[in-house]
Amino acid sequence: MYRPILATLAYIVSPDGKQVLMIHRNKRPDDLHFGKYNGLGGKLSPDEDVVSGLRREIQEESGLYVEHAVLRGTISWPGFGKHGEDWFGFVFLVDRWSGEIHGGNDEGALEWVPISSMQTLPLWPSDYKFLPMVFDNDSRPFHGCMPFKDGAMQSWSYTRI
Repeated sequence: MYRPILATLAYIVSPDGKQVLMIHRNKRPDDLHFGKYNGLGGKLSPDEDVVSGLRREIQEESGLYVEHAVLRGTISWPGFGKHGEDWFGFVFLVDRWSGEIHGGNDEGALEWVPISSMQTLPLWPSDYKFLPMVFDNDSRPFHGCMPFKDGAMQSWSYTRI
């Protein structure tokens, strides 16, 4: 039975639209994401909707308040978790926000990265598959499936509607 962990994943763009706020997961060697750059976000709580979860996670991880976000897509990640758990993520582009960025959190340091150089960062190899669609000009959301086994992506498929 498919019972995924529901999560948000957000890419926060700078006011000029040229940079994205990323977390460099460099503080906990036991972290599944250790050494990689990620967008911000995390698990939904049972009592919250997707947008409330997005706002809570962004506030906790960065100190910022989300004023406007666009759902760019969804991804089903069967087998992605540390112990093979299934994940399902709602992927957002946050283009308006307020507040002051704090210094990071217990997972890593926050860094503004040029969007044009994201493909050179140490990301999950699978992120290179969907990230171009997060930042492209196609207004249609993507909906993908990216099965994992033993920590490695097995395939990638998606549709846009």
